[in-house]
Amino acid sequence: MGTDVFDKCFDFHVVNDLKKTGFYPYFHRVESEQGPEIVIDGKKKVVVCSNNYLGLANHPKVIEASVLAARQYGTSCTGSRFLNGTNDLHEKVEKKFAKFVDKEDAILFTTGHHSNLGALSCLVGKGEVFVTDKLDHASIIDGCRLSFGDMARFRHNDMADLERQLVRHQGKGILIVVDGLFSMEGDIANFPEISKLAKKYGARVFVDEAHSLGVIGKNGKGTGEHFNMEEDVDVMMATASKSLASIGGFIASKTEVIDYIKHNARTMIFTASLPPACVGAIDAALDLIVAEPERRIRLMDISNKMKDAFKSMGYDTNNSQSPIIPLTVGEDLIAFKMWKMLFDEGVFASPVVTPAVPEGQAIIRTSYMATHSDSDLNFILEKFKKIGKKLGIIS
Repeated sequence: MGTDVFDKCFDFHVVNDLKKTGFYPYFHRVESEQGPEIVIDGKKKVVVCSNNYLGLANHPKVIEASVLAARQYGTSCTGSRFLNGTNDLHEKVEKKFAKFVDKEDAILFTTGHHSNLGALSCLVGKGEVFVTDKLDHASIIDGCRLSFGDMARFRHNDMADLERQLVRHQGKGILIVVDGLFSMEGDIANFPEISKLAKKYGARVFVDEAHSLGVIGKNGKGTGEHFNMEEDVDVMMATASKSLASIGGFIASKTEVIDYIKHNARTMIFTASLPPACVGAIDAALDLIVAEPERRIRLMDISNKMKDAFKSMGYDTNNSQSPIIPLTVGEDLIAFKMWKMLFDEGVFASPVVTPAVPEGQAIIRTSYMATHSDSDLNFILEKFKKIGKKLGIIS
């Protein structure tokens, strides 16, 4: 008799071992809306780990638009976009998003993860190659693996290493794929140099703007706008689960590219379309990004204040250029201890450990919202100073 396919499940003890220490940080049940403060187990916590960057997830206009969409279209489209699951609201937000990011066309997927899986797996085929940053999001890696193309990776934001890979694969169809704003590191892709190398070697560029949409760029359009190089982004991906206060994901590009993805992306064809309530929320959120630029300005002011404060305390903030500010704390166990101490003091943060980061370089990932008050921020800093000193991370 062979081995049981479930053996690996029965031998998986990491979670229970961590729970026994009292430091298990995952799957906490939130009992309130996703604002600067949330309630967990009946206790208020100041949130410093949310991707609700502009604070639109509980904006009255977003909620109202979501409710109205559900009333008009029902709770589900009951099928895929390819067949019966496309309605006029889907098409409206696609046109609105494409116009916002200065692209010819866009397609709305059910999740951001589906966007990367679907678009990437069909854009690169046999004999072609992806060239990806080693710190790209997992959904990018998954999308590349699902294609029939090859994948080469370059060291994070290392342009010499990127060129080495482009030279190595010269003559093939190449798609360079990068995060615009890296979700753990908080730094921005060196897009001017990436674009220059792409043109030199005849490659196309795909930018994942999941964390940069609504956050960077003069009007919140992301990395291309940040560098005044929107036209050099061949394909843009953006989630709706962060600044757009909903769920779903967009791919935006030339009309021909979008038509190709629409008819070849398996995650478009073989999954149900985004429910109307979610699409209604996106519709309103896009309007608010344009109408309320002060949110983005406030967010960046907060980010700069917090980064400067953490640095003055002695924390290593890596190369953060955004509302994502990682604090390097060392070994995994220290990160778990720090998370628990912060949690007990009323701060809800995110520990990031191996294999998500190199061994010995665990971080507490902090991220901020435009709706954090000054008192929230001062409370966060007070607790990080107190606990960082207790653990010997800062002096």
